[in-house]
Amino acid sequence: MEFGIIIIFLVCIMIILRILFGSSKKQIEAIAKNKKLDELVKKYPDNVEMCRDYLKILHNETVEIEEDKNATNSLYIAISNKIIIADVKESFTRIQTIAHECLHSIQDRKISLFNFIYSNVYIIYFLIISLLKLLNILPNEMMFLTILTIGGCIYYFVRSYLEDDAMIKARFLAKEYMERKKISSQEEIHEMIDHFDKLNDKGIKCTNYALLLNVAIEIFIFSVICMIR
Repeated sequence: MEFGIIIIFLVCIMIILRILFGSSKKQIEAIAKNKKLDELVKKYPDNVEMCRDYLKILHNETVEIEEDKNATNSLYIAISNKIIIADVKESFTRIQTIAHECLHSIQDRKISLFNFIYSNVYIIYFLIISLLKLLNILPNEMMFLTILTIGGCIYYFVRSYLEDDAMIKARFLAKEYMERKKISSQEEIHEMIDHFDKLNDKGIKCTNYALLLNVAIEIFIFSVICMIR
Protein backbone atom coordinates (compact mmCIF):
# COMPACT_ATOMS: atom_id res chain seq x y z
CA MET A 1 0.00 0.00 0.00
CA GLU A 2 2.78 2.41 0.92
CA PHE A 3 4.38 1.97 -2.51
CA GLY A 4 1.03 2.73 -4.15
CA ILE A 5 0.87 6.04 -2.25
CA ILE A 6 4.43 6.85 -3.35
CA ILE A 7 3.53 6.16 -6.99
CA ILE A 8 0.44 8.41 -6.82
CA PHE A 9 2.48 11.15 -5.12
CA LEU A 10 5.19 10.94 -7.81
CA VAL A 11 2.65 11.18 -10.62
CA CYS A 12 1.04 14.26 -9.03
CA ILE A 13 4.40 15.98 -8.48
CA MET A 14 5.55 15.38 -12.06
CA ILE A 15 2.25 16.66 -13.48
CA ILE A 16 2.70 19.88 -11.46
CA LEU A 17 6.34 20.23 -12.56
CA ARG A 18 5.33 19.60 -16.16
CA ILE A 19 2.80 22.41 -15.99
CA LEU A 20 5.26 24.81 -14.33
CA PHE A 21 8.58 24.01 -16.04
CA GLY A 22 8.10 21.47 -18.83
CA SER A 23 8.65 23.72 -21.83
CA SER A 24 7.62 22.07 -25.05
CA LYS A 25 10.44 20.73 -27.21
CA LYS A 26 8.53 22.08 -30.21
CA GLN A 27 8.73 25.60 -28.75
CA ILE A 28 12.50 25.33 -28.42
CA GLU A 29 12.85 23.95 -31.94
CA ALA A 30 10.72 26.80 -33.28
CA ILE A 31 13.00 29.42 -31.68
CA ALA A 32 16.08 27.58 -32.99
CA LYS A 33 14.81 27.79 -36.58
CA ASN A 34 15.77 31.12 -38.12
CA LYS A 35 16.97 31.19 -41.72
CA LYS A 36 18.26 34.75 -41.45
CA LEU A 37 20.50 33.95 -38.48
CA ASP A 38 21.54 30.62 -40.00
CA GLU A 39 22.86 32.53 -43.02
CA LEU A 40 24.73 35.00 -40.80
CA VAL A 41 26.49 32.21 -38.91
CA LYS A 42 27.77 30.65 -42.15
CA LYS A 43 30.29 33.51 -42.26
CA TYR A 44 31.90 32.30 -39.05
CA PRO A 45 34.73 29.71 -38.80
CA ASP A 46 33.97 25.99 -38.76
CA ASN A 47 33.05 24.28 -35.51
CA VAL A 48 36.52 23.07 -34.53
CA GLU A 49 38.16 26.46 -35.17
CA MET A 50 35.36 28.20 -33.29
CA CYS A 51 35.88 25.84 -30.37
CA ARG A 52 39.61 26.63 -30.34
CA ASP A 53 38.82 30.36 -30.34
CA TYR A 54 36.54 29.95 -27.35
CA LEU A 55 39.14 27.97 -25.45
CA LYS A 56 41.71 30.71 -26.14
CA ILE A 57 39.34 33.29 -24.68
CA LEU A 58 38.88 31.04 -21.63
CA HIS A 59 42.67 30.41 -21.37
CA ASN A 60 42.13 26.66 -21.50
CA GLU A 61 43.75 25.28 -24.65
CA THR A 62 44.62 21.82 -23.31
CA VAL A 63 41.20 20.40 -24.18
CA GLU A 64 41.00 17.80 -26.96
CA ILE A 65 38.45 18.65 -29.67
CA GLU A 66 36.64 16.18 -31.89
CA GLU A 67 33.86 16.79 -34.41
CA ASP A 68 31.49 13.84 -34.76
CA LYS A 69 29.10 14.16 -37.70
CA ASN A 70 27.09 11.19 -36.42
CA ALA A 71 26.50 12.73 -32.99
CA THR A 72 23.21 14.48 -32.28
CA ASN A 73 24.40 16.34 -29.17
CA SER A 74 27.65 18.10 -28.36
CA LEU A 75 29.22 17.25 -25.00
CA TYR A 76 32.25 17.72 -22.78
CA ILE A 77 33.74 14.56 -21.27
CA ALA A 78 35.41 15.47 -17.98
CA ILE A 79 37.24 12.18 -17.48
CA SER A 80 39.22 12.63 -20.74
CA ASN A 81 39.06 16.45 -20.93
CA LYS A 82 37.54 16.25 -24.40
CA ILE A 83 34.86 18.17 -26.29
CA ILE A 84 32.82 16.30 -28.91
CA ILE A 85 31.02 18.62 -31.30
CA ALA A 86 27.92 17.39 -33.09
CA ASP A 87 27.16 18.27 -36.70
CA VAL A 88 25.50 21.64 -35.99
CA LYS A 89 27.18 23.78 -38.66
CA GLU A 90 23.90 24.66 -40.40
CA SER A 91 22.30 26.27 -37.33
CA PHE A 92 22.97 29.65 -35.72
CA THR A 93 22.68 27.92 -32.33
CA ARG A 94 26.15 26.42 -32.82
CA ILE A 95 27.73 29.67 -31.61
CA GLN A 96 26.15 29.23 -28.19
CA THR A 97 26.21 25.40 -28.16
CA ILE A 98 29.99 25.29 -28.62
CA ALA A 99 30.43 28.07 -26.05
CA HIS A 100 28.37 25.98 -23.62
CA GLU A 101 30.64 22.93 -23.96
CA CYS A 102 33.79 25.04 -23.67
CA LEU A 103 32.46 26.52 -20.43
CA HIS A 104 31.99 23.00 -19.07
CA SER A 105 35.73 22.52 -19.56
CA ILE A 106 36.62 25.31 -17.11
CA GLN A 107 34.15 24.35 -14.40
CA ASP A 108 35.52 22.98 -11.12
CA ARG A 109 37.16 19.74 -12.22
CA LYS A 110 36.40 17.99 -8.93
CA ILE A 111 32.68 18.66 -9.39
CA SER A 112 32.78 17.64 -13.07
CA LEU A 113 34.57 14.38 -12.30
CA PHE A 114 32.25 13.69 -9.38
CA ASN A 115 29.25 14.22 -11.66
CA PHE A 116 30.65 11.84 -14.29
CA ILE A 117 31.49 9.07 -11.82
CA TYR A 118 28.47 9.52 -9.56
CA SER A 119 25.98 9.56 -12.46
CA ASN A 120 27.21 6.15 -13.61
CA VAL A 121 27.26 4.72 -10.06
CA TYR A 122 23.71 5.98 -9.47
CA ILE A 123 22.42 4.29 -12.65
CA ILE A 124 24.19 1.03 -11.75
CA TYR A 125 22.72 1.17 -8.22
CA PHE A 126 19.21 1.60 -9.64
CA LEU A 127 19.67 -1.35 -12.02
CA ILE A 128 21.09 -3.63 -9.31
CA ILE A 129 18.37 -3.01 -6.71
CA SER A 130 15.66 -3.34 -9.37
CA LEU A 131 17.09 -6.68 -10.52
CA LEU A 132 17.48 -7.94 -6.96
CA LYS A 133 13.88 -7.04 -6.18
CA LEU A 134 12.66 -8.77 -9.34
CA LEU A 135 14.51 -11.85 -8.12
CA ASN A 136 12.92 -11.42 -4.66
CA ILE A 137 16.29 -11.27 -2.88
CA LEU A 138 16.21 -7.64 -1.75
CA PRO A 139 15.43 -7.10 1.96
CA ASN A 140 14.02 -3.86 3.40
CA GLU A 141 12.86 -2.29 0.11
CA MET A 142 11.97 1.01 1.79
CA MET A 143 15.56 1.54 2.89
CA PHE A 144 16.86 1.03 -0.65
CA LEU A 145 14.12 3.29 -2.02
CA THR A 146 15.16 6.00 0.44
CA ILE A 147 18.80 5.68 -0.66
CA LEU A 148 17.68 5.83 -4.31
CA THR A 149 15.68 9.01 -3.62
CA ILE A 150 18.50 10.73 -1.73
CA GLY A 151 20.93 9.63 -4.44
CA GLY A 152 18.61 11.04 -7.08
CA CYS A 153 18.48 14.41 -5.31
CA ILE A 154 22.28 14.55 -5.21
CA TYR A 155 22.43 13.62 -8.91
CA TYR A 156 19.92 16.34 -9.79
CA PHE A 157 21.54 19.15 -7.79
CA VAL A 158 25.07 18.47 -9.07
CA ARG A 159 24.04 18.01 -12.71
CA SER A 160 21.66 20.99 -12.72
CA TYR A 161 24.34 23.21 -11.20
CA LEU A 162 26.79 22.33 -13.98
CA GLU A 163 24.21 22.67 -16.77
CA ASP A 164 22.61 25.89 -15.52
CA ASP A 165 26.00 27.51 -14.98
CA ALA A 166 27.13 26.68 -18.54
CA MET A 167 23.82 27.72 -20.14
CA ILE A 168 23.73 31.08 -18.37
CA LYS A 169 27.35 31.97 -19.12
CA ALA A 170 27.29 30.71 -22.74
CA ARG A 171 25.23 33.69 -23.83
CA PHE A 172 27.88 36.13 -22.59
CA LEU A 173 30.80 34.15 -24.01
CA ALA A 174 29.06 33.94 -27.40
CA LYS A 175 28.51 37.71 -27.39
CA GLU A 176 32.16 38.38 -26.54
CA TYR A 177 33.27 36.00 -29.31
CA MET A 178 31.10 37.66 -31.97
CA GLU A 179 32.26 41.14 -30.94
CA ARG A 180 35.90 40.05 -31.16
CA LYS A 181 35.42 38.50 -34.61
CA LYS A 182 33.68 41.63 -35.99
CA ILE A 183 31.97 39.56 -38.65
CA SER A 184 28.46 40.62 -37.71
CA SER A 185 27.14 44.12 -37.07
CA GLN A 186 26.06 45.17 -33.58
CA GLU A 187 22.46 44.94 -34.73
CA GLU A 188 22.98 41.37 -35.96
CA ILE A 189 24.75 40.41 -32.73
CA HIS A 190 21.92 41.90 -30.70
CA GLU A 191 19.36 39.89 -32.69
CA MET A 192 21.42 36.73 -32.21
CA ILE A 193 21.72 37.28 -28.46
CA ASP A 194 18.00 38.01 -28.22
CA HIS A 195 17.28 34.58 -29.70
CA PHE A 196 19.82 32.95 -27.36
CA ASP A 197 18.01 34.54 -24.40
CA LYS A 198 14.71 33.10 -25.60
CA LEU A 199 16.29 29.68 -26.08
CA ASN A 200 17.89 29.75 -22.64
CA ASP A 201 14.67 30.79 -20.93
CA LYS A 202 12.95 27.69 -22.30
CA GLY A 203 16.07 25.50 -22.29
CA ILE A 204 16.98 25.93 -18.62
CA LYS A 205 13.45 25.07 -17.54
CA CYS A 206 13.31 22.12 -19.92
CA THR A 207 16.72 20.78 -18.84
CA ASN A 208 15.90 20.93 -15.14
CA TYR A 209 12.52 19.32 -15.74
CA ALA A 210 14.16 16.52 -17.76
CA LEU A 211 16.70 15.86 -14.98
CA LEU A 212 13.95 15.70 -12.36
CA LEU A 213 11.86 13.50 -14.62
CA ASN A 214 14.72 11.00 -15.02
CA VAL A 215 15.06 10.69 -11.25
CA ALA A 216 11.29 10.41 -10.75
CA ILE A 217 10.99 7.70 -13.41
CA GLU A 218 13.65 5.57 -11.71
CA ILE A 219 11.92 5.95 -8.33
CA PHE A 220 8.59 5.21 -10.02
CA ILE A 221 9.90 2.05 -11.72
CA PHE A 222 11.48 0.72 -8.51
CA SER A 223 8.28 1.46 -6.55
CA VAL A 224 6.18 -0.40 -9.12
CA ILE A 225 8.53 -3.39 -8.95
CA CYS A 226 8.28 -3.40 -5.15
CA MET A 227 4.49 -3.19 -5.29
CA ILE A 228 4.04 -6.09 -7.73
CA ARG A 229 6.74 -8.31 -6.19
